[in-house]
Amino acid sequence: QVQLVESGGGLVQAGGSLRLSCVASGGTVGTNYMGWFRQAPGKEREFVAGITFSGGSIDYKDSVKGRFTISRVRAKNTVNLQMNSLRPEDTARYYCARSSSWSTNRIDYDHWGQGTQVTVAS
Repeated sequence: QVQLVESGGGLVQAGGSLRLSCVASGGTVGTNYMGWFRQAPGKEREFVAGITFSGGSIDYKDSVKGRFTISRVRAKNTVNLQMNSLRPEDTARYYCARSSSWSTNRIDYDHWGQGTQVTVAS
């Protein structure tokens, strides 16, 4: 059973930066696709960024391109999300998730972390 644990959220001023981390344990994570999603109050959970855990192929939501960077540290089963130039509209709870296939659709992800809150003050 794969377990995902996120960390790194917090409160930051607009224009600031945060770095989220997701540590995966259990199961066989080496051939999976890892994604970051976010959900703001009253809104649906949306794809933010994804990366193949072994191959390094990457995908981003258009509104975060150039500001967010996803990366993985294979030896530590960790996926990071560096978030720069944060905006108030980035405020949400951020979730790490695993999929067995390349996808930006949350229904294709079968394991989820508990999430970490990111709040960007204007």
